[in-house]
Amino acid sequence: MSEPEIKAAVFKILRKIAPEADFDQIRPEENLREALDIDSFDFLNFMIALHEELAVEIPEADYRKLSTLRELTRYLSDRLK
Repeated sequence: MSEPEIKAAVFKILRKIAPEADFDQIRPEENLREALDIDSFDFLNFMIALHEELAVEIPEADYRKLSTLRELTRYLSDRLK
């Protein structure tokens, strides 16, 4: 799966969690939780939805590593090879 496809899948899921967000304004290095004003419960639901949508295991220990769009995209790209 390419990085643009991963990014599209990430935004598809985030639109369900933060429908009012302007995803064009999110910078790759910006903290997603802060940018979208989502709490830890929403972030957990986001991780679960990524697992379901992309069929990729994301251990809870890795959640802290996935705070930005860039980190998330790279992580998923590596896991989906």
